[in-house]
Amino acid sequence: KMAVINEIICIEADGSLSFGNYEVAEKQKAEGFKVGNDVYKVRTHKDVTRLSKNGSLVLETVPGATVHSLKVGERVTTFDIEGKGSTMITLELAGECTYSIYVDDVNLDKVITNMTGKISFSVDLDSSSKAVRIEKH
Repeated sequence: KMAVINEIICIEADGSLSFGNYEVAEKQKAEGFKVGNDVYKVRTHKDVTRLSKNGSLVLETVPGATVHSLKVGERVTTFDIEGKGSTMITLELAGECTYSIYVDDVNLDKVITNMTGKISFSVDLDSSSKAVRIEKH
């Protein structure tokens, strides 16, 4: 089990982002978190965790979760996630592209995004954190 993050959002040594806290009952938020030219906002609590960048959705979980080491690349997006029970993850990626979704190196699905680029999938977070990798074709 990984540690829950106390700061709501932080930059890891490798430049990735960690955010969210699924253990808090009251909503917590961090706004104006700058990374380079980008501004991030996080809202998190037990029911939902949402990360946006420059006003656009990056990642949302229902119920809330803790996301570790999020790296959004041109072709590959990776992160580790922990939470409670069946969790719906929504990401906003490039529109009208094909992606493969892997959880702990198991290929869950191949999806084609619509114009908005949103994809959603569910993971079971009961026992331990899961490693998620999304690859663009």
